[in-house]
Amino acid sequence: MTPRFDTILITGAAGRLGTELRRGLAPLARRLRLADAAPIHSLAPNEEALTFDLADEAATHAACAGTDAIVHFGGVPLERSWDSILNANIRGSYHVYEGARKAGVKRVIYASSVHAIGYHRLEDRIDANAPHRPDGLYGLSKCFVEDLGRLYWDKFGIETAALRIFSSFPEPADRRMLWSWLSFEDCNRLVTAALTAPRVGFTVAFGLSDNAVKPVDNRLAGHLGYRPQDNTEPFRTVSEAKFPPPDPKAPSVQHLGGWFVDLGHPDDEAAT
Repeated sequence: MTPRFDTILITGAAGRLGTELRRGLAPLARRLRLADAAPIHSLAPNEEALTFDLADEAATHAACAGTDAIVHFGGVPLERSWDSILNANIRGSYHVYEGARKAGVKRVIYASSVHAIGYHRLEDRIDANAPHRPDGLYGLSKCFVEDLGRLYWDKFGIETAALRIFSSFPEPADRRMLWSWLSFEDCNRLVTAALTAPRVGFTVAFGLSDNAVKPVDNRLAGHLGYRPQDNTEPFRTVSEAKFPPPDPKAPSVQHLGGWFVDLGHPDDEAAT
């Protein structure tokens, strides 16, 4: 395959999904520039690594320079203190978008999350036009960056595909994941589709595999051309035997955000 890009920047490249993206996106670019706060080892010939914190404005802008597209999967990956969320997810993402604007990068693929809409109910089957309903500070940060991406498209012409990833693991780890699972291969397919689509503008897409239960309607992202090929049926028998049926009245069962809706304020928990 002839590479479509010269250089793609991947933030969060040392993380679970970032590691998978290194493999999945390798055919698309002559060079993958990998960025993370943690050191990245065992580089392939077409990879280069940078170690810095996204809260470092100068370092983030320098990482964006000379790139053709940014796959922004960096930041705090779970509910954390307000200061952690503010610095890594909110301030850090602003630095990424400003770095893209100053470097002339025209497309950002952003790892948003189900937790931006976590308080919608499973049976609502929302689409991308449904309002934000974050289920915590982490989800709130995803709402902010989605709106940041929309601003930078409307005002500066930088395209964004905001991918609301649900549960991306090697295999489903509980009963909820029988509907919320995104396989690693489908995650790579989703990001590849977002990178290579002829036009993105500002698009919100739901990151799910082709599971039997479809809790959201992805039609408004159809122009990306994402076609999931995996599903959870091979895991169903084992998962249902291993995990007891949940209480259907439990908030974590009713809402898209799962157990995040049961969490209190993380700064209260840190103070105890």
